[in-house]
Amino acid sequence: MSFALGLTGSIGMGKSTTASMFVDEGCALWDADAAVHRLYARGGTAIKPMRRAFPEAIIDGAVSREVLKRFISADPAALKAIEAIVHPLVAADRAAFREQATADILVFDIPLLFETDGDAAMDAVACVSVPADEQKRRVMARGTMTEAQFEQIKAKQMPNDEKCARSDFVIVTDSLDHARTQVQDVVRQIRAGLADA
Repeated sequence: MSFALGLTGSIGMGKSTTASMFVDEGCALWDADAAVHRLYARGGTAIKPMRRAFPEAIIDGAVSREVLKRFISADPAALKAIEAIVHPLVAADRAAFREQATADILVFDIPLLFETDGDAAMDAVACVSVPADEQKRRVMARGTMTEAQFEQIKAKQMPNDEKCARSDFVIVTDSLDHARTQVQDVVRQIRAGLADA
């Protein structure tokens, strides 16, 4: 029986980097964003239902995220329709990963873990965190969004303090070495628990 560890954290907190550190420790990783990319790619299971609901969003046999973003901006109700298609497919992808993975610790990288009540399906949750000013600096340094867009994304996410308070582990990603030490410690604790079980 594998241990399911939810990994979450707000934008710019260093979640992807931390996720790869868990892989370095021998954990298997399921990434929610990567799953959506697979579903939207050519041959992905989201193509057919999306073609029925939003035919204009299918470009070159794949779902265009840009077109979907335009639909959502024009009509907020479109988001609910998209989620109704995508969420069950993502859940099926996650379930298939859970069945096939052979590692002792399965890490589920889910940005909106608490917001979607995904934590209920986990044995424990780890949250990545840095102070708010560092979070903002990192996101702005990417050069991919405006300050207003960053604030908009943050507004949709549970406040960082609340996420940390609800998590079993908090990983402070102020430096790579510090983050790695904490990841190794989390893995050690989980494996010790599995050995005792």
